[in-house]
Amino acid sequence: MNKIYKWCIMACAATTLSTSCSDFLEEDNKSGLTADTFYKTKSGAEALVNSCYTPLRFWYGQEYAISMTELGTDIFTRGNGCGQAELSDYNSSLQGSSTAITKEWERLYSALNTCNSAINRLPTSDLQANEKDIRLGEAHFLRALYLWHIVETWGGVYLTTDECKSPSGYVTRSSVEDFYKTINEDLKEAFSKLPETTTDYGRATKGAAEALMARVCLYTGDNEGALTHAKNVINNYGYELAGDYNELCDINTCNESKENIFVCVYDKNEIFGTSIEEGPDGNAIIWRKPGNNPVHLFWVMCYDQVLDKNGKKPVTRSIEYGRGFNRYMPTAYYLDLFNEKIDSRYDDIFQQAWICNNNNSSYIAKGDTAIVFTKYSMSQEEQDKHNYIVIDRDKVYNADGSIKNRVQNVTFKKFLDPTRESVNYTGSKRHGVILRLAEMYLIAAEAELNMNHKKEGTEYINQIRRRAGKEGHKTEMEISQDELTLDFILDERARELGGEQQRWYDLKRTGKLLERVQKYNPDAKANIKDYHILRPIPQTQLDAVINKEEFKQNIGYSGN
Repeated sequence: MNKIYKWCIMACAATTLSTSCSDFLEEDNKSGLTADTFYKTKSGAEALVNSCYTPLRFWYGQEYAISMTELGTDIFTRGNGCGQAELSDYNSSLQGSSTAITKEWERLYSALNTCNSAINRLPTSDLQANEKDIRLGEAHFLRALYLWHIVETWGGVYLTTDECKSPSGYVTRSSVEDFYKTINEDLKEAFSKLPETTTDYGRATKGAAEALMARVCLYTGDNEGALTHAKNVINNYGYELAGDYNELCDINTCNESKENIFVCVYDKNEIFGTSIEEGPDGNAIIWRKPGNNPVHLFWVMCYDQVLDKNGKKPVTRSIEYGRGFNRYMPTAYYLDLFNEKIDSRYDDIFQQAWICNNNNSSYIAKGDTAIVFTKYSMSQEEQDKHNYIVIDRDKVYNADGSIKNRVQNVTFKKFLDPTRESVNYTGSKRHGVILRLAEMYLIAAEAELNMNHKKEGTEYINQIRRRAGKEGHKTEMEISQDELTLDFILDERARELGGEQQRWYDLKRTGKLLERVQKYNPDAKANIKDYHILRPIPQTQLDAVINKEEFKQNIGYSGN
């Protein structure tokens, strides 16, 4: 089986498995049920469309995908627990053998095939005509989203809109333009069929389709289209900017925010809430608990390993402070992007103090401040004035921004979930936000800037910045037209969207990846090269290709 065209196998297998129909796995099909007969039924057609949503939970909130989209940028680098150093540092291990890249390739192509299957089979299903149109719209929207991920990650690789029913080792490359032609066609089809609202939260809507259109137009250089679609989303669908940025971070309010346009749902709903993973042998399928969004784990530093002057731990692991997997940490540059005196987002996303919760501490009383992080340098004399432990800039970063301490730094708390059922529980009910309204303002601002409409672009930026301003400082958050540049917009996107799995794509599409990584990320600056604007094709896929002279590795990477 390993010798067969693997991505087609994975795609076909995932399409079957995601319907939860164990009959499909039996060699002796006693019921006589087949994919053709099952997917024609109303329940089968619904199950097929539902399975198009499942791959979202392979990407949004998941470690491999976060590593591919946030590491190796200007704002995040690896913590002590990071297992994807090749994506952080662009070192010699960044090749087609990367587990993260291989797994996400397989999952995205599996997702693509599931959508192809739905689009192929739904027209002849027993669904009512209006239901059929809506479900087709969902499949077209999701296919466009998965294709966008594929082309922006690997470039012009394999493009197909046909359902894979039998494996083939012959593949060809398609151009980036061909990918975007298909993406735009899918989005037009989705927009024409999707409803403006849905009572089934998590399903695609017309607003989601138009929001993705705005993003796609920005990526393809269609500034007028990006502006038009972004303005339509801002004005026509009833979405609203959260009144306070913390609403987007607080686990009690984030999922219901009217700012959300389209999310990857994690909840107790068996349709949308369950994740599946491959087993350790690469074949077995593990059905994970509903609501198992692990995003909260990866950004938490090891606060429970901080020792006081007598070698005691004043803070033990707690639900409030999170479970410290310590995969990622912010660069010094990212911390410095915020003027925390006027910008509320700094307090909302960075943990700056920990309270003593351990009676075992020798000189810090339970309930008192135990640990404080500051992005500024603090003299030892000043530190000695305080009873708490200080982790200042100089304990974490060298003068050039390189890392001294990958274990104790600062927790990026944007995704914490203090409502988890236990200290060690790895899941969360937090949804993965894929599209939200603030991005539309940022897209509109960038499109206006690109068309030399700086006055209009500045107002879009200022609406986001005023929302983020602390009380009494909202006017101070405004910028002038002269301050509106592409670099400023990228800085604002970092402040607003950091951790939301867009950063690597943002730097790549603006031609700023090398420049900003070399300037602001000491871990990666020596290694990053021009060809790193694309990821390597997994070696397992290249090994399965028969026409190897036609379908080769992306330039710069070894293996074929």
